[in-house]
Amino acid sequence: MNMEAPAKDAKNPVFDRIKQEITDNAVVLFMKGVPAFPQCGFSAAVVHVLGTLGVKYKGIDVLTDPQLRQGIKEFSDWPTIPQLYIKGEFIGGADIVKEMTQAGELQALLKEKGIATTAA
Repeated sequence: MNMEAPAKDAKNPVFDRIKQEITDNAVVLFMKGVPAFPQCGFSAAVVHVLGTLGVKYKGIDVLTDPQLRQGIKEFSDWPTIPQLYIKGEFIGGADIVKEMTQAGELQALLKEKGIATTAA
């Protein structure tokens, strides 16, 4: 018996788009705004962390697509934006990313996943 939520299995074009993005790109940040101009402090915080670490990533602006904005929350079962994915794995939002960075865990995860950084 499949215990996963049926929404994940249902044919959902927004979920298909999300899956495609997190499959095609090693690091994806679903955010409000774009990396050069974040539209909220939380998105700006994650952009700053990724920039400080020198991580190449794809930023996707959820403000331009209301279906994506709602769909990403349902996809991850996480209520807030931004959302960071590394190699298809949901990492978390701004607070988790900041905590992981301060503890050195994000850097270790990036290294483990083979993601290049400029941070020592």
